[in-house]
Amino acid sequence: MLDFLNYYLYNGQRKKKGNQKMKDEFLEILKQVKREGIEQLINFLEKSDFFIAPASTRFHGNHEGGLVEHSIKVYEILKHKVQNCIQTIEIPEESIIIIGLLHDICKTNFYKIDYRNAKNALGVWEKVPYYTVEDTIPYGHGEKSVMMLTEYIKLTPEEKYAIRWHMGYTEPKENYNAIGASYTKYPIALLTHEADLEATYLFGI
Repeated sequence: MLDFLNYYLYNGQRKKKGNQKMKDEFLEILKQVKREGIEQLINFLEKSDFFIAPASTRFHGNHEGGLVEHSIKVYEILKHKVQNCIQTIEIPEESIIIIGLLHDICKTNFYKIDYRNAKNALGVWEKVPYYTVEDTIPYGHGEKSVMMLTEYIKLTPEEKYAIRWHMGYTEPKENYNAIGASYTKYPIALLTHEADLEATYLFGI
């Protein structure tokens, strides 16, 4: 029994260390942005659940720290795409950081832990935790991220469009024309959508 408890205590401590490492990496990158209001934005993130929140309830990154892990991966993929795109993309590194790391800031204070009954390996019923949605700011998804960010920092048009339409054609059909026009006008928006998909489906986060 003691070994069993020690195993879970060890894994819990290891998870916390992993989350702290991702948080440190995230903040090290974000602090490269020297835009007015960035300190206040970072302060908001640190006081919120951003660094422990999941990326989703069940589709990808549905674990503690999944959101920050997903955000870092999207940034890494997006930066690679910009550097290696067949078409030259003229965009500052600062914009890549903001888009990649903060496209899903809308998921801050968005999830909560609830409990349901399930049978364990011994066939005994027990309460198990799971993530569910509690949308405290019901303002959409990409548009919500743009709204939340502009409360702290000024965004460029490229940043606004890339973040607003990063979900691509999972948006309602009535938005398809606007999405296509945005991707044509601002190719970084298309690359952001691709980076988000690749982080989700190729890396599972």
